Amino acid sequence: MSPECVINTPPPANARSLSAKSPRKIQVFKSVREIILTSEAVSAILYPTVLVAEDSVDTRTMLKRAFELKGYGVFEAEDGRQALEIAKRHRPSLIVIDLNMPVLDGLETVRNYRRLEGEGVHTPIIAITAYDVYGMEEAALETGCNIYLSKPINLEELDRAVKSLGFLV
Repeated sequence: MSPECVINTPPPANARSLSAKSPRKIQVFKSVREIILTSEAVSAILYPTVLVAEDSVDTRTMLKRAFELKGYGVFEAEDGRQALEIAKRHRPSLIVIDLNMPVLDGLETVRNYRRLEGEGVHTPIIAITAYDVYGMEEAALETGCNIYLSKPINLEELDRAVKSLGFLV
């Protein structure tokens, strides 16, 4: 059982029963983990970060600049293994990932990251690909991606996707 942080408050002025006249205990947080999760959520809202995982330097640079202009901190990865390591270490607010990358493809990277996240709240993931073949979108969504976009990337479409995930654009 984790320790609890408790604040004793005086009873309300209009207290009528004997039990209501004793100090009330208000539970603030159940654990340090809850405080950390709460601070991470606030930080993600105030200072959102995005991991751009893309092997094409031109596309990665374009996406990086687009997000930076909107105030996002940007992490970059050029292959799936690097993306997985950066995501584990920095826990970005959002991930934009190319599905066809060297070393570890995007689908396998997402599958591994979702496994690491476990149950509960998941990092939103936007899948992008130039290989828009039959079944690719379904595979991306089944693997754990939230949104699927085809290349070439239309920045207005990307903005709509990001906004639909609850982020400011």
